[in-house]
Amino acid sequence: ANVRVLFTRKESLWIHLRRNVTTWSPVGAAFNTKPHRRLDLLEKNVGLFGVPELTCPAGFQLATKTALKNTEKLVEKACSCPPGAETVETFDQLSDGLCKVADLADFVKVAHPDPAFREAAEKTCMEIVMNSQIVWLCRRVAELFMFDFEISGIHLDDKLRKEAVSLHVKLLDLNNEFLIGSHVPNRIAKSAIPEHLHIHFLKEGSFVQVGGLHADSPDDLVREIAYRIYLYPNADLMNCLEELLRCRYKLAKLVGYESFGHRALKGTMAKTPETVMSFLKLLTDKLSHRFNIEPSLYSPYLSLGACMEGLNNLFSQLYGVSLMSEHPSAGEVWNEDVRKLAVVHESEGLLGYIYCDFFHRPDKPHQDCHFTIRGGRRCQESGQYQLPVVVLMLSLPHPTKSAPTLLTPGMMENLFHEMGHAMHSMLGRTRYQHVTGTRCATDFAEVPSILMEYFATDYRVISQFARHYQTGQPLPESMVARLCESKKVCGAADTQLQIFYAVLDQIYHGKPQNCSTTETLKNMQQKFYGLPYTPNTAWQLRFSHLIGYGAKYYSYLMSRAVASMVWKQCFVQDPDMGERYRREMLAHGGAKEPMLMVEGMLQRRPSIEDFVDALVSELNPNFETFLMDSES
Repeated sequence: ANVRVLFTRKESLWIHLRRNVTTWSPVGAAFNTKPHRRLDLLEKNVGLFGVPELTCPAGFQLATKTALKNTEKLVEKACSCPPGAETVETFDQLSDGLCKVADLADFVKVAHPDPAFREAAEKTCMEIVMNSQIVWLCRRVAELFMFDFEISGIHLDDKLRKEAVSLHVKLLDLNNEFLIGSHVPNRIAKSAIPEHLHIHFLKEGSFVQVGGLHADSPDDLVREIAYRIYLYPNADLMNCLEELLRCRYKLAKLVGYESFGHRALKGTMAKTPETVMSFLKLLTDKLSHRFNIEPSLYSPYLSLGACMEGLNNLFSQLYGVSLMSEHPSAGEVWNEDVRKLAVVHESEGLLGYIYCDFFHRPDKPHQDCHFTIRGGRRCQESGQYQLPVVVLMLSLPHPTKSAPTLLTPGMMENLFHEMGHAMHSMLGRTRYQHVTGTRCATDFAEVPSILMEYFATDYRVISQFARHYQTGQPLPESMVARLCESKKVCGAADTQLQIFYAVLDQIYHGKPQNCSTTETLKNMQQKFYGLPYTPNTAWQLRFSHLIGYGAKYYSYLMSRAVASMVWKQCFVQDPDMGERYRREMLAHGGAKEPMLMVEGMLQRRPSIEDFVDALVSELNPNFETFLMDSES
């Protein structure tokens, strides 16, 4: 039977909703069918994301020139105004003008299928960096302006400030050199490895290239060869890393911090390296050493359209928000597979736009990520709110003639995760764009996305959308329970590995060690991971997160702990918590101290012990699932 249940958000958040398989909502249909592009030769090209200059690659040069010109005017205005609200507003206008070009270019340079667009965007990024001395002191707002000024050296005398600027410039080069080098393959003579294994690696003349760890290979020897060759030390890259760490430490000391770690953690939930190490050590002390699932059994129930319907239902119930599929204008999107969603609130109206670049294509990065194209801000000039624009990028398989795109449980969870970032951007309503949405403390930024993973595996949510694309049958509750338990397989080992990485990051960014980075790695691996170090390897040279997450690698663990507490304390028992969650945690972006947001949601201030207990309790087995399995 085809049963439709009408319900209000507050009365029945978790009511089971079943539809005939052929009945898709507009948003579900938009993702389970191929888009039909209208062929209208007279339709005007509006430019990428509706930016009129970007109808062609050359438009980036014009947009950059205009942004830099406006920046100079705003810098002059800021310098001529006495300190106060007007200065802060000017700084945010300045930051907004640059970010609208730089953030868009950051996305286009990695995602656009046209090499000419990618190259033009890359040049724009470089030009803004080269001109950043005009504005490098003018990037944050309110307290964050002064905070950034302090850590950048604005309070120093001329001589020391010049030294700080020189170190900044040097670090830009070192960061780039290490980031590129950490992904460069190593190579070895073909004759050095058994001939029958050559097929597993790329060939380069008389050499084979090893560009990764081949961790998924079923052949033990292939994995060992890949591990030893890919992680073999590169002297130049080793020197680069050690010089990078020295410069970070020197700059931190120059601007008045005990170490780079102390500088990097100011403004986060943890606040100090000492707190981070206490968190990691206590977590290690409490960790000590279930189910396997077959992903293909779940995929028929998880069509992309069904999952998008599930998200739409969930957001409607939590926040009164609907996802509405819109037809993009000519030239607005970079590929015909990109879908455009308007995010509309039941009383506030349009909140912003999400561009969904979900499908695999050649030369597209194989990573799931969220890009801010335009941050939200309250415009003093017009009195209006500048609506946020974001892109979610996945790499899903294309639909076939016989079936829509079918997701594995991991793909579905990643979709919910990235949509958590998107809604953080959409639901934020900050005065300044530089602290909007995901532009917040690193150890808080992952909380909204990780929280969405809990919704993704909760039967009360899954039962509303997961149904077989052919038969319409719902996903059995026992399979959902097994899915939840499967995530605990090797959970302690995975967490311990993250602890090791986070500790290594803290040690590297603390006071200088009287030993090499490899010796430090060896010692920390023995202390915090347990597996022996493999001689003549240098894993730290592949640790590219040292660039973007220097001294902050612990952030994912802390964000997961907060998300776990919010889920268990708030949403498990009382699912009607969406409005409070938006008010306390999503609305503020980085404009409010992160721990105060957590405290507002939980109605208490969590301790380090609370964070640790939240993570450890995640690994406890659910014995009801064992009973359910034995009965079935």
